[in-house]
Amino acid sequence: MVGLKAALGLDFEQLQQALTSRFGQTQLPVYKDWQALLADSKARSDSDKIRAVNDFFNRRIGYADDLNVWGQSDYWATPIEFIGRGWGDCEDFSIAKYYSLINIGIPVNKLRLVYVKATQNTPSGPIQQAHMVLAYYATPNAEPQVLDNLNPEIRPASQRPDLAPIFSFNSAGLWQGTGNQSSKSNLSRWQDLLQRARAEGFQ
Repeated sequence: MVGLKAALGLDFEQLQQALTSRFGQTQLPVYKDWQALLADSKARSDSDKIRAVNDFFNRRIGYADDLNVWGQSDYWATPIEFIGRGWGDCEDFSIAKYYSLINIGIPVNKLRLVYVKATQNTPSGPIQQAHMVLAYYATPNAEPQVLDNLNPEIRPASQRPDLAPIFSFNSAGLWQGTGNQSSKSNLSRWQDLLQRARAEGFQ
C-alpha cells in the first residue's frame, strides 16, 4: 500500500475513510474497483488510460441531476462524493475522470474540462443544453479527444458536431473556447471543488 500511495500520490486509506464516514459501506465495492483501476492503469499508454477511465465511470455511476442528488441546482462533486452517491451529472463525470487521469500519470496540460452547448435531438426537435466534457490533448496543438457521459465512445472533437465549446479550464488556467490563450481561473465552483478535494486527500 505504501508503494502504491507513493506511485499514485494518493492516500487510499484516507480517501476510503472520507467515503465511508459520509456515505457508509454501500459504494465501497465501486471505490475498491476504482482503486484497482488506477493501480492497473499506471503503466498503460495514454490512449489505454483515457479509455479505461472513461469506460469505468460511464458504466459504474448513474446519471442524475444535482437537484435529485444534492438538493441544489448546481453542485460540483469531488470524485469521492461522486462515487459515494453513486449518481452525478456531467460535471461530476468529467471531474472524476480528470482527477483519475492525473493520478495515473496524465499531465494536467493534456487535460481540460470543457463547458459546451450540446445539441440533442428530441421528438419535438433539436434542443441545446449546457454540458461538460473532458478533453484530452496528446500534444499542445493536437485535436482533442472527447470523454463524455452522453456519448460513451471517445471521439475527436471534429466528430462531435453536436458540441459547441464555450470555455475550458484545468488546474492551471481558463481558456475561451478551446484556444491556447489562458488566464488564471477564478471559477468559484472550481476553486471550491479543488479545496474540498484536497481536504479529502487529492493533490
